[in-house]
Order: sequence, then structure tokens, then C-alpha cells
Amino acid sequence: MISAIVLGTGNVGTHLINTFLKNSSVELIQVYSRKKSSLISFEDSVDTTSSIDNLKDADVYIIAISDDSISEFSSHLRGKDKFVVHTSGSASLNALKNNGDKGVFYPLQTFSKKCPVNFKTIPICIETENPAKLILLEELANSISENVFNIDSEQRKRLHVAAVFANNFVNHLYKIGFDICKENTIPFETLYPLITETAQKIVHTNPSTIQTGPAYRNDTKTINAHLKLLSGEQRKIYQLLTKSIQKTYGEKL
Repeated sequence: MISAIVLGTGNVGTHLINTFLKNSSVELIQVYSRKKSSLISFEDSVDTTSSIDNLKDADVYIIAISDDSISEFSSHLRGKDKFVVHTSGSASLNALKNNGDKGVFYPLQTFSKKCPVNFKTIPICIETENPAKLILLEELANSISENVFNIDSEQRKRLHVAAVFANNFVNHLYKIGFDICKENTIPFETLYPLITETAQKIVHTNPSTIQTGPAYRNDTKTINAHLKLLSGEQRKIYQLLTKSIQKTYGEKL
């Protein structure tokens, strides 16, 4: 059984904690948060601490905090020869400043504390300096997920960029669609089947083979009609995406 300590109770940390607590292959030794109030919900299930000096011994220490804080925070773990990993998609392995072995345990998913996730389907991207520790991380990742990948820091940076396009930017476009519907008293639910169908298609198909719409067809009449309905940032985003689609598929405005 692998013993672990999770440092951080944000979105990622909370989901890892809850997943490890249900996993018979992992012994969650302790949970750390600098805010005592963030530990209250876990106190009945696992040992907690708000002092980094009171950390117990474990096989792996999983830092689940903001990317910008990883280096400074991990530097405080130099006192012992700890195997420390972070959960960031964009931070490199070298962002860790502890004295012991270093690694990455990156679950590629969008997390919100109140939204349940099925870790079995979530890709876990792992990396270590020490081959022996890679075996440990593989065992840990395989205990909670059916999709484990060895991804180095350079690959992970690019994967994270791809994830921003596929998730964060797409969600922002959903928000724009929501706003347009709301402003015109149209139920946003009318778009649900379209959104679902598109998401289901790309699971099995190259996105370039299912592109549709006025930009793809070079339907300038419809494009110009849409632009008349839009203003400000919405208009700029529509124009930028239209040009990108037309350039990709060989057409010009």
C-alpha cells in the first residue's frame, strides 16, 4: 500500500483527498492546508495539519496548490528526504525545490469542488527523475485511473496549452452563447443537444473532419448578417475565429 500526504485543499486537492480516502490501495496519512478552516470537512476522515513542520512520513507528498506557489512552497520541504510531486499541467519538474526526489502527478481534467468526477476516466500524466519513483507513481496513478501516461515537462506544457483551447476557451465561448441567448430571452437549453453531439463526435473523430458552419462553407452572406448582430468583444472573437476556420480550410473572406 502506498502512503500519501496531500498538501492543498483546493479543487484538485479536494478531489484527490476524496478519491484516496475511498481507495484501498492508498493510505492517506495526512492532509495539509495553511488555512485551518479548509481542513474542517476532512478532520473526521484523516489526520490534518496547518503546520508544514508537523508533516508525517509518507511515500509521496502531493502538492496541489497554485502554480505560482509551487517553488516557494516546496522549498520548505527540504528538511527531509521527501519524494515530492506537484499536480500542475504547466509547471516543470524543476519547479520543485525540495532536496529529495521530484515528480509530477497531473490529472488532466477541469475540477470544481462541488462537481463529482470519475477518476477512472481521467488521464493522469506522470514524470519523475528517479526510475524507481516512476514505478511508485505508476502504481499510485493506476490505482485511481485507467488512463496513465508518461509525459515529460516539455510535452506537458504543450498538452496544457491544448487543454486551455479545448476546455477554458471553449467554455468561454459557451458563456458568450449563453449571454446571447439570455439577452434575447432564448432558453440556453436549446443548445444542449448541439453541444453534446459535438462533444461526442470528437471522441471518435478528428475534429477537422466534422467542422461545419458558415465560415467553413464560406457563406459570406450569413457571416455578414451575424456580424451586424454583434458588437465589441463578441464581434472581434467571431471575426477572429471565422478567419481562422477559413484559413484552415483554404477559403478567404
